[in-house]
Amino acid sequence: MFTGLIETIGSVKKFHQTGEFYTLTIEAENFSGELKIGQSVSVSGACLTVTRNTAKDFDVEMMKETFKRTWFGKNLRTGTKVNLERALKLTDRLDGHLVLGHVDGMAKLSEIKGTETKEAIFIPDDKNLLRGIVEKGSVCIDGVSLTVINVNDKNFSVGLIPATLQATTLGNLKAGSIINLETDILGKYIERLSMFNSQSNKNSGNYLMSLLEL
Repeated sequence: MFTGLIETIGSVKKFHQTGEFYTLTIEAENFSGELKIGQSVSVSGACLTVTRNTAKDFDVEMMKETFKRTWFGKNLRTGTKVNLERALKLTDRLDGHLVLGHVDGMAKLSEIKGTETKEAIFIPDDKNLLRGIVEKGSVCIDGVSLTVINVNDKNFSVGLIPATLQATTLGNLKAGSIINLETDILGKYIERLSMFNSQSNKNSGNYLMSLLEL
């Protein structure tokens, strides 16, 4: 579990498929040496497992599902910059929001406006993802915890302050950029429970109707 507060920016060194997994080598000096084998790392929003590390770079493994659901399958190249964050300690302050590192899908930047503080408008590849996004709620974009400004049935927007633009890869965003999107985990559980309760009430109603017909 993560907070969405990026620790550093890494650079892709190598990327290749090994059997059913993809191995990604990331160069991140002053970060890689702090890792341990088996630890989880958020790589631009995707939770991946460390399989090797040195003082300068480290390897993580990625399943086909992650490769397909993220922009990694389309735009990952040698030299690509990625946002990095280590897993949250229970004793840490939760300055962002609870981020699982389980990317729901991708979204395209349709417009970015403003001078210093910017508003970025994104269109999800699956419009159903908008159900998990609420105005003034939290959303995770490429691993960065952000606050939603507006949301409708087509797109949503977030605010980007200068500090975020400078410390993350979001400073390189431009119209047409594809990002990894994770909606708020609390909203997912509420929606799931609502669907379950709705189905249970429907089944109960059908059962009562069958009794009345006897």
